[in-house]
Amino acid sequence: MLNPFQISQAQIDEAAERLGLPDDVHQLVREPMREVHVRIPVKMDDGTIRIFTGFRVQHNWARGPAKGGIRFHPEETVDTVRALATWMTLKTAVVDLPLGGGKGGVICDPRALSAGELERLSRGYMRAIASVIGPEFDVPAPDVYTNPQIMAWMMDEYETIVQRRVPGIITGKPIDLGGSYGREDATARGAMFTIREAAKAIGIDLSSATAAIQGYGNAGAFAHHLVTTMFGTRVVAVSDSKGGVYHPDGLDFNKLHRHKEKTGSVVGFPGAKPITNEKLLEASVDILMPSALEGVLTQQNAGKVRAKMVAELANGPTTPEADKIFHKNGIFVIPDILCNAGGVTVSYFEQVQNASNDRWTTEYVHERLDGVMTNAFRDVFGMAAKEGVHMRLAAQMVAVSRIAAACIARGWVTGSVTKAPKSNGTSRASAKPKGRSPKRKARAGR
Repeated sequence: MLNPFQISQAQIDEAAERLGLPDDVHQLVREPMREVHVRIPVKMDDGTIRIFTGFRVQHNWARGPAKGGIRFHPEETVDTVRALATWMTLKTAVVDLPLGGGKGGVICDPRALSAGELERLSRGYMRAIASVIGPEFDVPAPDVYTNPQIMAWMMDEYETIVQRRVPGIITGKPIDLGGSYGREDATARGAMFTIREAAKAIGIDLSSATAAIQGYGNAGAFAHHLVTTMFGTRVVAVSDSKGGVYHPDGLDFNKLHRHKEKTGSVVGFPGAKPITNEKLLEASVDILMPSALEGVLTQQNAGKVRAKMVAELANGPTTPEADKIFHKNGIFVIPDILCNAGGVTVSYFEQVQNASNDRWTTEYVHERLDGVMTNAFRDVFGMAAKEGVHMRLAAQMVAVSRIAAACIARGWVTGSVTKAPKSNGTSRASAKPKGRSPKRKARAGR
């Protein structure tokens, strides 16, 4: 079975072949430009010293500073981090942000650490990577099992090292420390805009549609709330790492959210039937949203998926073999590098606000996010139609062509990209409020 990094490389290989990229351009794009392995000694509460292993991978910075989250996970591997850094490069390119891609990770179980141990680990990781990151070069963010508080500790540690204020060193920070309004639900909200456009394209009436969500963390829970409130879609099944629940009439978000806060899981929600993660993926729904970890949709179960649309809120949930089955079976896939790019987009907005010492309103952030995601969907859908390929390959082609063009323009490699989509210059500007500048609107309050 291919590991995540091999999957990401296989995806780039397919796009490069379809684009007819010169071999030197292809080879540059498929490998990380830098990776750092660190060892982090942390004093535990009992006085012992424990050594943790961490990584920071910078895949490509041709289009701008590397951007990507930091995972704290007991099963973290360098290949997972490499894959995620690669997907971040592709993700920022497909939504046409002036950024590259990076990713970080520490092998640990944060749930088994005290608050003090977690803070010392967070600060130790920042000390270990501080020399290779910065607002103009590589900007980390939260990811699995990290959060705004951890980002705050890391920002504070970096500022202590460099002895100056650098709020743009990290995104996903608390609002009081320069975080952006609208960041908390950005991944799920961005996905909603792509689901809306996809539903128009394939003829799904979202107001009468059903959905299943595999993975009920931040992105999955917000997806439940937003798909219901924005479109009236009925979420009939959800699951987390402990199991899932199903109700054909739909699951009430507020009641389910309170149940999970109280019990720690969606399992046992009153009135709902139990369902396994495996069976949820096979549920008869209009929209399936894999929102957990990599590799859950495979050659073994893809043929059993009955959804009309798969919206990938998780990174890398579908293997290449599953992709082929979905394409053959007529299942419309909104690929991860497009579907879940709302998070990095609002992180970019946070960088812009930090750089200009500004604060945007929630409404303005949502409006700009809609513009970015809508234009990106249209770029990818247009490439798919023009080239007669499925949406993932189309997204890869859009992204790889933009990255390759930047590498060629810098003179790192030679050649040309003949199938690059033309930028219409609207993906970041099209959603500006009419008649009011963002700064003037920001002063009006949240």
